[in-house]
Amino acid sequence: MLPTILDLASLQSAYAAGLSPLDLVEQVIARSRAADDPAIFITQTPDDDLRAAARDLMARAPEPNSLPLWGIPFAVKDNIDVAGLPTTAACPAFAYRPEQDATVVARLTTAGALVIGKTNLDQFATGLNGTRSPHGAPRSVFDRNYVSGGSSSGSAVAVASGLASFALGTDTAGSGRVPAAFNNLVGIKPTPGLVPNVGVVPACRSVDVVTVFAATVGDGVAIRKVMEGYDAADPFSRKAVPASLPASGLRIGVLDGAEREFFSNKDVEGLYDAAIERARALGATIVPFDYAPFRQAAELLYNGPWVAERLAAVKDFLATNAGDFDPTVRTIIQGAKAYDAVAAFEGRYKLEALRQKTRQEWQKADILMLPTSPTTYTVEQMMADPIVKNGHFGRYTNFVNLLDCAAIAVPAGFDADGHLPAGVTLIGPAFTDDALAPLADAMHRTLNMGMGKDRAAVIPEVSHVPQADDRSVPIAVVGAHLTGMPLNSELTGGGGRLVKTCRTAGDYRLFVLPNTAPPKPGLVRQPGYQGKGLEVEVWALPPEAFGRFVQNIPGPLGIGKLVLDDGSSVSGFICEAYAVDGAHEITELGGWRHYMRMKTETEEMDRG
Repeated sequence: MLPTILDLASLQSAYAAGLSPLDLVEQVIARSRAADDPAIFITQTPDDDLRAAARDLMARAPEPNSLPLWGIPFAVKDNIDVAGLPTTAACPAFAYRPEQDATVVARLTTAGALVIGKTNLDQFATGLNGTRSPHGAPRSVFDRNYVSGGSSSGSAVAVASGLASFALGTDTAGSGRVPAAFNNLVGIKPTPGLVPNVGVVPACRSVDVVTVFAATVGDGVAIRKVMEGYDAADPFSRKAVPASLPASGLRIGVLDGAEREFFSNKDVEGLYDAAIERARALGATIVPFDYAPFRQAAELLYNGPWVAERLAAVKDFLATNAGDFDPTVRTIIQGAKAYDAVAAFEGRYKLEALRQKTRQEWQKADILMLPTSPTTYTVEQMMADPIVKNGHFGRYTNFVNLLDCAAIAVPAGFDADGHLPAGVTLIGPAFTDDALAPLADAMHRTLNMGMGKDRAAVIPEVSHVPQADDRSVPIAVVGAHLTGMPLNSELTGGGGRLVKTCRTAGDYRLFVLPNTAPPKPGLVRQPGYQGKGLEVEVWALPPEAFGRFVQNIPGPLGIGKLVLDDGSSVSGFICEAYAVDGAHEITELGGWRHYMRMKTETEEMDRG
């Protein structure tokens, strides 16, 4: 007998014990027939086709669990192509039957997964609530009066109901996160470009992302890893440059003051505050930040020229089939006609100005933790005020793709009545996808609120996401490689990241090396010298980049062990003593940056 929620660990254990994919398919078919929400699917894989796919898998890979996703059932949002099943984007008149799988679907089925059907969505992925479909509105698995969240509505409900192990969604404004929050699930929202969009009906092509709904963070990450990878057929696909986060002392930015908006939902606000305390208990440093520039960027997605991307995706179809659109979706997309090319550039300029402001806030925190949605509504409430209330759901999600971030949404618990769930989302800079996962997993596990509709389920230990093994090599730089200096690109270009700015121990002296271009300092240690220490930056480089970097260092400079003012030691730049004989000493200035600033000022005065 299968568990209520079909997490990967449970299914793989069942397969190891003798269950066959064909046995599983029969149980999935039976569950689907017994489901009490008729709006989950738009098209289901015909029963005999699903059985045939299970047989084909057993013939191709007869050994249980011999493929990463061997026999794992999954659902696909119906704006993502599955060969042989119609793609409708929840608009029957738009339907077409693709001959090829979307890239992500092909990668998943090659890994052994089985497609059980195409799920319902807000039409053309335009919405965060799940009510904008001619196929009906999927409902929260905890209360049929409430929305499921959208636009990936059916995908979330399929997983939370135990019909699929995982499901694919898409996320432009939050569609891969909000339904996760409303159904006690994990939502994996990759960095834009990490997962290819070939075979996906676009909403806003420049910021669309294929996402994963899963029972656990470990499941979601494993599935994302199967899907990801550069695809030259996708103009927005990128080769990943994984970014790390501090292994200790992680700073988490949280809402503060006037930017805390929950639309009078005290339960969700309380769950957010409780999540903050759980993160603190896990060792994070909690810091307030100003959400205003992020919120202003978020507003551009629907109240700026980016809505014109939605028109660009369906303009020809809209011209001939306007009557086939959901009225709210049509209103939103037709609103794009108010924007011209000038407005598009003005919107881009505004976004970049806001991006600069958000960079100041990122100096305060390594990642952000925000409510996934500040509130929820009944289907009746949403239908009565579809645009305004939908906008409430996106308050803390709309900026994430515009500002090129990774995100993982995790459950945050249930309201005071134990009735409806809410969630929080961990958000990091581009390509921190793997780095976010250990904390997201820990946050989910410490909650002890089950998975999907099974609130008593225990998250399997085998799906635990361990702290990333950060193999990066620290190196201290003192001169031309400092941030903003001429050679800093040798660090950043190799995937380096700034760890901290600090000072050496007090027995170091600094000199200006003669005849170097660009100008460079020489750092030497003199035991017994009693100085105040010199400014250095500690960077972390991937091992391969560290090797290349060291190989290119010219004499008399080299790499040795530097002692820092806290007594720790780190590899860093040192200089052979002979090279500083007669050189100009600048130790009293406290560091190279001060010297260069004074040098520039002197040169400007001389020219003046």
